[in-house]
Amino acid sequence: MSDEELRRLRERLRATSWRHVVVLTGAGISVASGLPTYRGPGGLWTRPEAEELPDAAMLARDPSRVWSLFGPLRKHLQVASPNAAHLALAEWQARPVPGRSFTLVTQNVDGLHTRAGSRDVVELHGSLLRTRCGNPECSLPPFEDLGERVQAPPCERCGQPLRPDITLFNEPLPVDAEWAAKKALRECDLFLAVGTSGTVAPASNFVRGAKYAGAWTLLLNLTPMQPRHPDFDQEVLGRAEDLLPFLLGDGS
Repeated sequence: MSDEELRRLRERLRATSWRHVVVLTGAGISVASGLPTYRGPGGLWTRPEAEELPDAAMLARDPSRVWSLFGPLRKHLQVASPNAAHLALAEWQARPVPGRSFTLVTQNVDGLHTRAGSRDVVELHGSLLRTRCGNPECSLPPFEDLGERVQAPPCERCGQPLRPDITLFNEPLPVDAEWAAKKALRECDLFLAVGTSGTVAPASNFVRGAKYAGAWTLLLNLTPMQPRHPDFDQEVLGRAEDLLPFLLGDGS
């Protein structure tokens, strides 16, 4: 994309006419914070130790195996800082525009959007910085937990194994998060996806819901989507930490 095309795109995104903005982010937005993607080069699910994807069956069979995959990542999250892309989105949300709604939905479990200052972030896949009981009937609420666990400790209330407060493969999304995302998409007039492969359902279908609502849909990613999703009106290639401050910032 040429400099002139980027400038035109910037003016369109900065317009105050957008009334219902929905932003979806994936792992690519956190790469500049030192965190790996999942399916890209060197991604978590391409490594030898991840020959089996962490899913509901793994949790039921061997909850400590889930901790061995995710627990060590906590030390990386504790030292990671929000990058320019996170900050640009937080500043865009905070900019006063009368009558505008802004919903930030993330597939990430790193908590960096909240630390950047974004409000009411919809965490589709939960947070790795929290722990909860694996027993759905247990009354223990999720709690902040920064421990680098590699074993599944027992719940203090029911004795069942604890687990990271994240959504594994073949598990349903948190009801509240899915409801909030779908409600926002029904009214959306601008949909921006950043740093996501567009292959993980149900988030991969959000652009279809936005398009059905009549939204202008935009994908910003480092690599092109393969195959290209027909419901994205425009695809912009580049680093989120470079592009978002330029496209969304209120400076020159």
